Formats: sequence, C-alpha cells, structure tokens
Amino acid sequence: MQALLGDEYEQFLQYYNGDNFRGLRVNTLKCTAQQLQAALSCSLQPTPFCPDGYYLPEELTGNHPLHHAGAFYIQEPSATSAVEMLGVQPGEQVLDLCAAPGGKSTQIAAKLQGKGLLWSNEIVKSRANILLSNIERMGVRNAVVSNCHPETLCAALSGQFDRVLVDAPCSGEGMFRKNSDAKTEWSAEHVRSCAERQLHILNSAKTALKPGGVLVYSTCTFSREENESVIARFLAENPDFEPEDAQVSFGRPTENLARRIFPMDGGEGHFAARLRKSGESARGGFEAPFGSPSPEVLDFYDSLFACRPFGERTEIINNKIYILPKNYNFDTKGLTILRAGVILGETVKNRFEPHHSAFAAAKPSDCVNAIDLDCESDEIKRYLHGEEIAVSPQIKGYTAVCVNGITAGFGKASGGRLKNKYPKGLRTLK
Repeated sequence: MQALLGDEYEQFLQYYNGDNFRGLRVNTLKCTAQQLQAALSCSLQPTPFCPDGYYLPEELTGNHPLHHAGAFYIQEPSATSAVEMLGVQPGEQVLDLCAAPGGKSTQIAAKLQGKGLLWSNEIVKSRANILLSNIERMGVRNAVVSNCHPETLCAALSGQFDRVLVDAPCSGEGMFRKNSDAKTEWSAEHVRSCAERQLHILNSAKTALKPGGVLVYSTCTFSREENESVIARFLAENPDFEPEDAQVSFGRPTENLARRIFPMDGGEGHFAARLRKSGESARGGFEAPFGSPSPEVLDFYDSLFACRPFGERTEIINNKIYILPKNYNFDTKGLTILRAGVILGETVKNRFEPHHSAFAAAKPSDCVNAIDLDCESDEIKRYLHGEEIAVSPQIKGYTAVCVNGITAGFGKASGGRLKNKYPKGLRTLK
C-alpha cells in the first residue's frame, strides 16, 4: 500500500484506523429519495458514487420496515461505482455474472426501469438464493436468476448481452474494516490465485457480449495484481477489446482509463475498468412469443391486480404461475434457473393462491386491494412479525400491505382482520 499510495500512505492509515463507511442506495423501482427521506426520521447525506447513493445513518438497519419493503438496499458506498461505469440504458439486455448478494444487480434493475432484461448469476447455490431473495424484495419484474458456472452460462448465452458486469471474487482488501474474515483469509498466494480466476472469468464473460457491447470489471480490493494487471493481461489476449472512459468523476484515474477508490475518496475501496468490444450491434433483445393464458389464470390475475402490470406471458411450472419477462427468449437447456420473472401464484388443493413475489413487485396502484401503514406504526411491526392485524371490515380478500406507499407483502382480509401471508423466512424475530 505504501508503494501504491506514496505520499498518501499516512492519510490512508489514518482513515483505515477509523470507522468504516456505511451506505444505502434508494431503490427507484419503488420510491424516490424524497419519498424515503420524508418517511425517515433521519437525514440522508449523498455519496459521490451514484445519484441514488447515501451514507447510512447508524439508526437505520435491515430490520426497518422500509428495508423489508425494498425501498432501499444497504450497500457499501463505493460498491455503487461499478454500475455507474457500466452505463446501463432502459431496454438493454444486461448480465451480472457474479451477482450475489444482489446490490449491483438491483442497481442495474433500477436503471433498466422495468424494460429490457437483467440476467443475474451466482455460482454458489446458497448465495444464489440470497440473490434471488434480494431481487424479489426490491420488486424487480424483468430478471432471470441463475446458479451456473460462468463458463457454462456464457457459452450458452453467447452474444446475447449489451452490457456485462464482472464484479469478480477477490482478496477483499477494501473490506478489511467491514469484515474481519476478509482480513484473516488474506495471503499473497490468495491474491495470486484470485488474479488467475478473475482473468478466467473475464475470458468467459466476453463470450456473452454482443459486438459493440460494454464490459465492466470491478473488485473491492487494492492489489495491482487483481486490478490493473488483470486488465492489462486481458487486453493483451483480446485485441478486439479496448478501454473506454466511463466519464465519471469519483475516485481517481489509473491505467487503461480505469478508476480506483480509496477510503480517502469516501468509500471503503473499489476498482473498476470499462472495456468495449469491437463491432456494432442492435441494442436490446427480441420479445418472445407467448400463448394465451387460460381464462382461469387471467381471472385470478385480475382479482389481484389492475391492468395486468407484469404482462401476460404466463407459464405454469411445478404448479406455480410465472409471468415471464418479454425478452426472456433463450435456450436454457443445461442451465440452472432459479427464477425468471415474477411468480403470480401457485395451485394449492385445486385453487390458486397468490405469491409474495407478485405483491413485492407491484405498486400500490396496481393492486385491487391495498392498505397503507406508517413505518413507525405498531401494525407494520406486528405484520412483519407474522401476526394478524385489524383492517376495515369493508376490505375483503387478498390485500397488499404497504409501508408509506411502498408495497411490502400481502394478507387476506375477512371480517375486519388480515390473515398474515408474509413469508416466514422474512419475518422479524421481535
């Protein structure tokens, strides 16, 4: 670090002996910064890394009702820099190849604004399930979540994506203040093995990119071996790629137009490089054809949501009704897909029951029935704990439960009571 930073080394040590930076990103799929600020009793200070990023007040945690509702994602501030450099536009097809736990994927989803397609992949099954949970919580409608080896996935999806993000597994030097495990796992040999794996992942990722597409490589480590050296080796092996200026002002420039972030720059630490593949390609993907859903499915859909907000491209798999993204048009044979699109409901004892996934992705105005609770109310705390709550006797049937205008889940209303349908695995313990 001394060789890397020179005169700034002492300043780096001062920062490194202090408290780590904590941040959140407002989920613009569900709310605005103004809406979140109005609902919170604390003020939000912006970070320099993305327009929706803020430093996290100490009193705000993952147990907050608005976090349950997907209004924000708790994310280390500088971790938002890579997606900013990716430059996602609505309607594009984007692959996040090493996506768990989902911070960057849900940031991409917000930039897509429900248009185009997000494909989020994670090789480790347990982490892929966490990724899926966060995709669902944040209300993403147009995502595919897979659990595949990067080489297998990219070969199967060759030339399909406008943009690919490789937030590569690394030695995590930028996480030492936040995560003591990263510190104890570090070794010089680990750095070298990470660099070899990172280059291998990049060489897989290039396959999935369209001609003219953009690839961003990022890590949360400081070592040159895993950052500048990996990019230099990749460019030497792949003359059809060239570095590109991402036109951002945060952090500091380094080789091949990449950017570095140190704690002195307002975040724990990140590296990102933007590369463009030669050639030209039409942006976006093709909408896949779909058959007509059964009248029973459409009646069920219309009983829950107005105007069919997720589209009508339905498919029933293992008794679950999926509403697939319009651009989901791939041969997925041999790939492990955890979910595509939104689960509308499932068949239970010859009847349809709604699924949490659909309500999490719905706006209050999409829902036939909805109640709105304040984030400080006893009712929302009891709901998130799994309890029944009182509602107006006029409300009957499946009902969205919203927090300050943001949908968190649903229940079933009858006789002035709301039977709780919040998933047991998401409920609070107190």
